Amino acid sequence: MASFTVYTNPDPKSLKAIPFLLDVQSELLSPLDTRVVVPLYLDSTAKTHPISRLTPVIAFQSKSLVAMVPELAGVSKRHLGPVVGQLPEVRPELLAAIDLLITGF
Repeated sequence: MASFTVYTNPDPKSLKAIPFLLDVQSELLSPLDTRVVVPLYLDSTAKTHPISRLTPVIAFQSKSLVAMVPELAGVSKRHLGPVVGQLPEVRPELLAAIDLLITGF
Protein backbone atom coordinates (compact mmCIF):
# COMPACT_ATOMS: atom_id res chain seq x y z
CA MET A 1 0.00 0.00 0.00
CA ALA A 2 1.58 3.22 -1.14
CA SER A 3 1.27 6.66 0.36
CA PHE A 4 -1.12 8.94 -1.50
CA THR A 5 -3.14 6.05 -2.87
CA VAL A 6 -6.78 6.95 -3.47
CA TYR A 7 -9.49 4.46 -2.46
CA THR A 8 -13.19 4.47 -3.14
CA ASN A 9 -15.13 5.21 0.03
CA PRO A 10 -16.81 1.88 0.88
CA ASP A 11 -19.48 3.46 3.15
CA PRO A 12 -22.75 3.80 1.21
CA LYS A 13 -24.07 6.35 3.72
CA SER A 14 -21.29 8.86 3.05
CA LEU A 15 -20.25 7.88 -0.49
CA LYS A 16 -22.19 10.68 -2.19
CA ALA A 17 -20.48 13.45 -0.18
CA ILE A 18 -17.14 11.67 0.32
CA PRO A 19 -16.39 9.59 -2.77
CA PHE A 20 -12.73 8.92 -1.93
CA LEU A 21 -10.27 8.33 0.91
CA LEU A 22 -6.64 9.39 0.49
CA ASP A 23 -4.01 7.25 2.22
CA VAL A 24 -1.32 9.49 3.75
CA GLN A 25 0.49 6.90 5.87
CA SER A 26 4.16 6.13 5.29
CA GLU A 27 4.90 3.06 3.20
CA LEU A 28 7.38 2.01 5.91
CA LEU A 29 4.37 1.19 8.09
CA SER A 30 2.64 -1.04 5.53
CA PRO A 31 2.73 -4.08 7.88
CA LEU A 32 0.23 -2.38 10.21
CA ASP A 33 -3.41 -3.46 9.87
CA THR A 34 -4.56 0.16 9.61
CA ARG A 35 -3.95 3.08 7.27
CA VAL A 36 -4.25 6.79 8.05
CA VAL A 37 -6.61 8.40 5.55
CA VAL A 38 -7.97 11.84 4.73
CA PRO A 39 -11.55 11.96 3.45
CA LEU A 40 -11.90 13.69 0.08
CA TYR A 41 -15.21 15.55 -0.03
CA LEU A 42 -16.82 16.77 -3.21
CA ASP A 43 -16.26 20.53 -3.13
CA SER A 44 -20.01 21.07 -3.45
CA THR A 45 -20.77 18.96 -0.35
CA ALA A 46 -17.94 20.00 1.97
CA LYS A 47 -19.22 20.96 5.41
CA THR A 48 -17.12 24.10 5.61
CA HIS A 49 -15.51 26.53 3.24
CA PRO A 50 -12.05 25.29 2.36
CA ILE A 51 -9.23 26.80 4.39
CA SER A 52 -6.50 26.70 1.77
CA ARG A 53 -3.65 25.54 4.01
CA LEU A 54 -5.69 23.14 6.18
CA THR A 55 -8.24 21.75 3.72
CA PRO A 56 -6.66 22.02 0.28
CA VAL A 57 -8.80 21.65 -2.81
CA ILE A 58 -7.42 19.06 -5.20
CA ALA A 59 -8.49 17.74 -8.59
CA PHE A 60 -9.02 14.03 -9.17
CA GLN A 61 -11.00 12.24 -11.88
CA SER A 62 -12.33 15.57 -13.18
CA LYS A 63 -13.75 16.41 -9.75
CA SER A 64 -12.92 19.24 -7.37
CA LEU A 65 -12.33 17.65 -3.95
CA VAL A 66 -11.65 19.11 -0.52
CA ALA A 67 -9.09 17.18 1.52
CA MET A 68 -10.62 17.34 5.02
CA VAL A 69 -7.39 16.99 6.97
CA PRO A 70 -9.15 17.78 10.30
CA GLU A 71 -11.07 14.51 9.78
CA LEU A 72 -7.88 12.44 9.46
CA ALA A 73 -8.58 8.90 10.70
CA GLY A 74 -7.12 5.44 11.07
CA VAL A 75 -9.03 2.87 9.02
CA SER A 76 -8.61 -0.89 8.95
CA LYS A 77 -7.19 -2.05 5.62
CA ARG A 78 -10.13 -4.41 5.22
CA HIS A 79 -12.52 -1.44 5.33
CA LEU A 80 -10.89 0.39 2.42
CA GLY A 81 -12.59 0.27 -0.96
CA PRO A 82 -10.86 -0.47 -4.26
CA VAL A 83 -7.81 1.53 -5.33
CA VAL A 84 -8.81 4.09 -7.96
CA GLY A 85 -5.61 6.08 -8.38
CA GLN A 86 -2.57 7.81 -6.96
CA LEU A 87 -2.00 11.45 -5.99
CA PRO A 88 1.73 11.75 -5.20
CA GLU A 89 1.72 15.32 -6.53
CA VAL A 90 -0.36 16.52 -3.54
CA ARG A 91 2.16 15.21 -0.99
CA PRO A 92 3.72 18.62 -0.13
CA GLU A 93 0.29 20.27 0.31
CA LEU A 94 -1.11 17.46 2.42
CA LEU A 95 1.94 17.14 4.65
CA ALA A 96 1.85 20.92 5.21
CA ALA A 97 -1.85 20.67 6.13
CA ILE A 98 -1.19 17.80 8.57
CA ASP A 99 1.68 19.79 10.09
CA LEU A 100 -0.63 22.81 10.48
CA LEU A 101 -3.26 20.62 12.14
CA ILE A 102 -0.78 19.20 14.65
CA THR A 103 1.58 22.11 15.31
CA GLY A 104 -0.47 25.14 14.35
CA PHE A 105 2.23 26.28 11.94
